Amino acid sequence: MASMNDKDYYAILGVKEDASADEIRKAFQAKARKLHPDVNKAPDAEERFKEVSEAYAVLSDADKRKRYDAMRSGSPFGGYGAPTNPQGGYADPFGGGSPFGWGPFGSGFGGTARRRQSRAYNPRAGADVVYELTMDAQTAAAGARRGVTYQRYAPCDVCHGSGSVVSEHAETCPTCGGRGHITVDTGLFGVMAMTCPECEGTGKVVADPCRACGGSGRTLTASEVVVEVPAGSHDGDVVRVAGMGNAGTNGSTPGDFVCRICVPEERLTRLQANGFNFIGFALPFLVLGLITQTLASLALIVVVPVVLGAYLVVRDGVRWSRRWWRNAGVALANGASNGLMIAVLFVMLFSCTTGLGMRGYMGYRYF
Repeated sequence: MASMNDKDYYAILGVKEDASADEIRKAFQAKARKLHPDVNKAPDAEERFKEVSEAYAVLSDADKRKRYDAMRSGSPFGGYGAPTNPQGGYADPFGGGSPFGWGPFGSGFGGTARRRQSRAYNPRAGADVVYELTMDAQTAAAGARRGVTYQRYAPCDVCHGSGSVVSEHAETCPTCGGRGHITVDTGLFGVMAMTCPECEGTGKVVADPCRACGGSGRTLTASEVVVEVPAGSHDGDVVRVAGMGNAGTNGSTPGDFVCRICVPEERLTRLQANGFNFIGFALPFLVLGLITQTLASLALIVVVPVVLGAYLVVRDGVRWSRRWWRNAGVALANGASNGLMIAVLFVMLFSCTTGLGMRGYMGYRYF
């Protein structure tokens, strides 16, 4: 086998030198499926499979690819001579095409002209879809029924969510033999273990991927759901509709549709919440100053947060909703808890400093 310095990994995979990581992965998947010894019985299939794996091991790793490109610039590769284009790349001896698959010759060897489907069998639960429904306080208090149209990943209509059109079960990945990873001896770069790009580490692949969903078992579509908002609802309450979130991949369980009730009359703005936090932060220092009769010394710590906080609260408009004031109380308490911790640390530091001063004074006096 030729040494790595004599190999053009880009040509081996049939990709251009500026190919993206996704294009390199797809090209390797296509070639690996055709050259795997379990599928291809040609005498040189195993050797070619190792060569393709070696090329992918180097080009799929950003650092190794950078070192490889730098090494190429110092040693020409066969038909590829010194850089001849303005960007510093290598001239294409095939005039924009290549017998390895790109350009006018098509993508028969796994080039990037045609998008390929993923065969990875990877069942994962679908995520929740979170939707915010805005209504006034009177409607929320009385309860309501609302229809919502939204986008989500729904089970594929063609394969019914399995990702496979005909076969009911996944099969062992032919590239890694079910291990989920492949090991490649890259020579100069040493032995490298990597996640199998065919099954993406699961060890299983879809036997006949559905063309409608690409083998994932789900497609992006518009859905409708009716949300029943119960009477007595308030800002921040949640109504959950089971099973109407994103569908899981390869037949896994779906997520839920989570509707969050938004009542502007009961909601603090971000500035108002910060304002109440500032006011709450000053309260422990106000109490500390009154107890220790040092309010004048702490005036700056008390006055500045209170004035700033009051300004932030008033500028967005004070609401007279009971829930608004409850939310204000929560924000005030959060600020007070932070201020209390700082005040306690302040008292402890002051006490320690005072104690050391007294001992130093007494020591100087008696000894």
